[in-house]
Amino acid sequence: MEKIKKEDEQVLVIKSEILFKNGKWQGLKTDNLDYYIDLIKKESQFKRRGDMENDSSFQQIIPYILFSFEDQFFAYKYLKAAGDQRLVNNDYQLGVGGHINKKDGDRGKNILEVGMMREWNEEVNFQGNLIQKKLIGIINDESRSVEQVHLGLVYHFVGDSSNINVKEADKMDGMMIGLKDLSGDKISHSVWMQIVYNEYLKKI
Repeated sequence: MEKIKKEDEQVLVIKSEILFKNGKWQGLKTDNLDYYIDLIKKESQFKRRGDMENDSSFQQIIPYILFSFEDQFFAYKYLKAAGDQRLVNNDYQLGVGGHINKKDGDRGKNILEVGMMREWNEEVNFQGNLIQKKLIGIINDESRSVEQVHLGLVYHFVGDSSNINVKEADKMDGMMIGLKDLSGDKISHSVWMQIVYNEYLKKI
């Protein structure tokens, strides 16, 4: 079976005018989350990813998962063997996630959960139990063109074990980092990561 090209994937999106009908926000929104999740479930649709990358009239829905055990958070960085050399640097990322695809099911009640868990299981091996899966906020960022077409659903997973590693060990390096050791120097300088760090992690 021929693999679908990344740009030809059908990804979950919502019209910006519907999502932002009550106004836009910058950064991490932590209020009215149920309203926005219900809106996404009811009004989202699938569109070709390549057509959406430069179309700000739609928002691509991206689950973005933080994982912690006690006071440590899972972090990873890309190695030189990673396919996209733009990702290769010494910055550690904390968010695990990606697009929700048509294979995750019909647009409806559980597709956000199904898509989120598929991304989680594709990216990491976790030997333990998830004792919490909580939506802590929704990121909208208008500062750069890439972020303008993506909407981040930020989840915090809490596990009962620190036994977690990346599946693509040849392309990525994963580790647990203590919250007290996280700083702007160690974590990724990506816009979303800075928003999550400044508006959530620093306040824990």
